[in-house]
Amino acid sequence: MKAFVHKSGLVVLGGTFQGFGMGVFLFPQSIPSGGAGGLAILLNHYLHIPMGPSLWIVNFALLLLGVKYMGKRFALWTVVGMTVASSTIDIVESLFPIFERNIIVDLMFGSIFLGIGVGLLMRKGVSNGGVGVLASMISHRFDILPGKPLFIFNCLIFFITAAVISWKIIIFAFISQWIATKIVDFICDFEFLETHTVK
Repeated sequence: MKAFVHKSGLVVLGGTFQGFGMGVFLFPQSIPSGGAGGLAILLNHYLHIPMGPSLWIVNFALLLLGVKYMGKRFALWTVVGMTVASSTIDIVESLFPIFERNIIVDLMFGSIFLGIGVGLLMRKGVSNGGVGVLASMISHRFDILPGKPLFIFNCLIFFITAAVISWKIIIFAFISQWIATKIVDFICDFEFLETHTVK
């Protein structure tokens, strides 16, 4: 029970940090927080679905790919994490309006919060959803830190998003991912073996 409460707390905390960084800083600047964030921006752009629900839809669709490989418990914890993140995005977008924005400040703070959130999730063997599922699968299979595969998958989607929305955002997206994935690996590396333990 103690282990369950501890893991639950970190998953909720990780999802909250992730959603806060995305909803307050990154999404208002149309900076993709990752591959799923890029796809969510495309859904929002074409179908006008709010960012929170868009992110959840993309995450859930990609999560289905990892259920068979990672197991049902992994999927359940990931659904919890991504639901907390999506709910946080919806809440903070209305509670934290920023009228005078600076894209560099938003980029830095958004990336830091994003990296902390995703790092906390992956440290407990939980994906942040989206392409994080694929990164977790590769991390688990080859016993490596998840930052590098996460970065590669996300960058591929950035090109697609930038081609549709604006090529200007791709530089900010790459910088954001570099900062976030460095923080992810930093957090995960404290207890490397725990990172890959799916309970």
